[in-house]
Amino acid sequence: MAPKRVQNVYVVAQQPGALHAFYEGALGLSLKFRDQDRWIQYGLGATGVALASLEEGAPATAGLVMVLEVEGFEGAQERIEAAGGQVLGIRDMGGHGAVLSLRDPEGNLVQLFRRAA
Repeated sequence: MAPKRVQNVYVVAQQPGALHAFYEGALGLSLKFRDQDRWIQYGLGATGVALASLEEGAPATAGLVMVLEVEGFEGAQERIEAAGGQVLGIRDMGGHGAVLSLRDPEGNLVQLFRRAA
């Protein structure tokens, strides 16, 4: 039984409502559904990406890396830092592309992936 696709990725957040501004503004995710501050879901192709409150997150949830594919990194560092995030660096993976690693305002690790030209 091999997975067919990523169905959903979520970040268990201390304050999902406050973190929403970062994911929408700095990373450009479009709001799809919001259940107050309990669950905030974004539309990203066929994959669901969400912020979950502590009570909505799985009991054993610890850590998560969400990798989002982007066309390029132009202006990303400025947007991320202006929204309270921290850019950790860029790793060039040669023919595979590059990854920009960052932390959101709550310290969660996120990576932006850019395919090689």
